[in-house]
Amino acid sequence: MYLGDIVRIDGIIPKLSATSKKQVLHELAELAGEKTGCPPREIFDTLLQRERLGSTGLGRGIAIPHVKLRAIDDIVCLFARVPEPIDFEAIDGEPVDLIFLLLAPEHASGDHLKALSRISRLMRVPPALEALRAAQSAEEIHEILATEAKAPHAA
Repeated sequence: MYLGDIVRIDGIIPKLSATSKKQVLHELAELAGEKTGCPPREIFDTLLQRERLGSTGLGRGIAIPHVKLRAIDDIVCLFARVPEPIDFEAIDGEPVDLIFLLLAPEHASGDHLKALSRISRLMRVPPALEALRAAQSAEEIHEILATEAKAPHAA
């Protein structure tokens, strides 16, 4: 499983105009609803419940809000970048500007963990993070995700 395979170009938002964690989750839930057919409100509420358990802000400006949903059949991963980093209550206390939204079917524990692992590995590659922050289009971002996920240091 490669990030380039699960993050499609139409699921990338190079400039999400949200200014808060809640707004980010709401906007991404709306897009995820379009992609999955699952009601956006259900996605949003489930994401909020997950965030109450602990922030999905992992550090280095990255957050990976992730939940399992009964109503979907396949993993869906969206990517958004916010122009002005926002407080996501990340474990390192730093604001977040790169957000991966990961939705998985309830029965897909293995694939869900593989996808989380791929994103987490990418987080440890500073040149990839710099490239994601500098990319100008969804196509550029997708190419970075596809290339970095297959690179030896990200395997």
